[in-house]
Amino acid sequence: MVEKIEYSMRAKRSLGQNFLVDGNYVSKIVNAVHPEKDEVVIEIGPGRGALTRELLERGAKVLAIELDRELVPKLRDDHGLTGRFIVVEADASEADLRELIDQFYPGTPKAKLVANLPYYISTAILQHLSAERHCLSKLVLMFQREVVERITAKPGSSERGYLTVLVEAAFAVERLFDVPPEAFRPRPKIWSSVVRLIPKAQSSADGDAFRRFLSSGFSQKRKTIANNLKRSYPEAAVALADACIDPKRRAETLELSEWLRLYDAIAVHPKP
Repeated sequence: MVEKIEYSMRAKRSLGQNFLVDGNYVSKIVNAVHPEKDEVVIEIGPGRGALTRELLERGAKVLAIELDRELVPKLRDDHGLTGRFIVVEADASEADLRELIDQFYPGTPKAKLVANLPYYISTAILQHLSAERHCLSKLVLMFQREVVERITAKPGSSERGYLTVLVEAAFAVERLFDVPPEAFRPRPKIWSSVVRLIPKAQSSADGDAFRRFLSSGFSQKRKTIANNLKRSYPEAAVALADACIDPKRRAETLELSEWLRLYDAIAVHPKP
């Protein structure tokens, strides 16, 4: 029998809120996080606290980041007395995670992170989490299924794009399971999917320069990689030859290793 979690507060369409109410999927997501006793878990967008409650029941210390100011006092009332719950009113796509961990749970080298995220914030939050990953050991994220299909797309897939390679460069990615619309209130029109990300070590692909490079590479999907890059990188033709990449290929056919090789090749060539 499916356990339904009942709430009274109304979701805000402006914030893309769809609250998870199916207890079975709450448990599956928390199982994927696998919190140890007294381990710090950052929860982005706790909403009405379904995941929060189970994380606390399993012994985790929860640092919640909630944008909706009307939900913050309710979350504090419900969970603040546990001594293992902190909620911060902030935009998670801009929050300094290392600073928050040090402020509220000093001495914690790395935290796990879990989130149920609306479609509109997907690119911004993934860019931010890529940059902040040095303080995280594991991320379990739920997006609309379309977003997860994009970030797990293989070379040659039409779904493969800027966001795919950005995430691949920062994380080892594993798609876990899908979540049906009826698991939420209000019920969305689409399915959701849960993905697990394990942070990779820092590399030359970190920072705004690599993001600009990827954005140029994927700027027009019907054009070749050479045509896309040459406007922003006049040295692209030489770099493509040095990286042993056919300039007639399209961006979505390149593997991560080829993107990294090409980026390094461009970096060593001064612009003509």
